[in-house]
Amino acid sequence: MSSQTVEHVVLFKAKDNADPSKINAWLDALNGLISLDQVLHLSAGPALQIRSSSSSLGFTHILHCRYGSEQDLAAYSVHPSHVSVVKDHGQSLIDDIMAVDWLAAAAHDIHPPPGSAIRVTFLKLKEDLGDDVKSEILAGIRGIKERFGQITQFTSGENFSPGRAKGFSLAWLALFPGRSELESMDSNEDLIYLKEQQKDKDFVESELVVDYVVPLPL
Repeated sequence: MSSQTVEHVVLFKAKDNADPSKINAWLDALNGLISLDQVLHLSAGPALQIRSSSSSLGFTHILHCRYGSEQDLAAYSVHPSHVSVVKDHGQSLIDDIMAVDWLAAAAHDIHPPPGSAIRVTFLKLKEDLGDDVKSEILAGIRGIKERFGQITQFTSGENFSPGRAKGFSLAWLALFPGRSELESMDSNEDLIYLKEQQKDKDFVESELVVDYVVPLPL
């Protein structure tokens, strides 16, 4: 396996009047895409919690995928089965969408276990920040795993697909054994200090945090 994987996270905002049974059918179809050769990992479901400094980003669902390369992600995007799920199931149900992709070191366990909890954090940086500042922020983000021992997997990186990212350019994903471990992260003093330090330096324009529990098998 490659020493790197591609993290692909898509956020969806379902229409307020969307039929719940159609939402479930769409999620089932999305999760069925795990069978495609290009996909290393895929899970989709309702978001547990979303916090954003922008009230307009009312996302309701999340898709998390992993691929062996950018080429595999591109092949997945145009695969007839994926296109069919988007057109036949999702298109009529979704009001808004956001997607962020980044390169990460290959995870030891490519499949987050069912019932584990994921927190994905997206940062939109102030304009005209140099590469040295981005590198400083990413270095601080990479230190999060060492500061919080209950994280079992951690990846971070710079988005390489700006078209649907709504201006968010940096992201990190933390995996926890379960929901209780994830929720305890909010009181971690080191993490709070790191975030305040970034804001004090006037680096971050806005932040979007999405919590998600990996669905149990049907």
